[in-house]
Amino acid sequence: MDLREAQLDFSGEGRKPLEELSARKTKPKDHKLGHRARLRERLLAGGPEGMPDYELLELILTLAIPRRDVKPLAKELIGRFGSYAGVLSADVDALRAAPGLGDTAVAAIKSVQASALRLAKTQMQEKAVLSNWEAVQAYLQSTMAHLPREQFRLLLLDRKNAVIADEMLSEGTVDQTAVYPREILRRALALDASALILVHNHPSGDPSPSQMDITMTREIIDVCRKVNVQVHDHIIVGKFGQTSFKQLGLL
Repeated sequence: MDLREAQLDFSGEGRKPLEELSARKTKPKDHKLGHRARLRERLLAGGPEGMPDYELLELILTLAIPRRDVKPLAKELIGRFGSYAGVLSADVDALRAAPGLGDTAVAAIKSVQASALRLAKTQMQEKAVLSNWEAVQAYLQSTMAHLPREQFRLLLLDRKNAVIADEMLSEGTVDQTAVYPREILRRALALDASALILVHNHPSGDPSPSQMDITMTREIIDVCRKVNVQVHDHIIVGKFGQTSFKQLGLL
């Protein structure tokens, strides 16, 4: 073997075991970690406006599921519940029934919803409702738009039209709930409320008032008028909007 052959042998076969050992010690990059870091950077740098809903949900899921690609799960959940808001508003049992979600992930989703509702309620209560109507609408939409059953709520107001109580009065089926005008009056008198805003949702998504809604509202107004409690409005909440009895001229 001449010198050149010896050099070739040394540079090739002689180094091979070291190269193999080095390759075994080098771990492949986890591309999921890089993707998650990029999502966080986009959110912190530019806010949520430029991010699709599934990416916002993906960020929530990464907090509870650290070692799995959760993008497919985020998209599947939005498809299952109809929207990002539908996922956040889904009840605990429905979320637990979704494949791929454990209690930690369900708790993460519900904590985000609870934080959003608490923020919306605080913003609504900061000012008199008649001068803070957009905040009132935002709170009612986030609270009631995606409920699976019809619910009737009362916003009870003091003499300055500030909210002193937000109460669920009754919950019914997918298309009706029982409301008793005297029960509404009893709550108003118990809290010394000067005015009310009536609220209920239509799980069908259509916020148009039915004839039953109109008749019930007039009965409530008549009962409250006798003790000088004013009904400012009756709002019906649907998935894609709201209807105001006052704006429709029905009060």
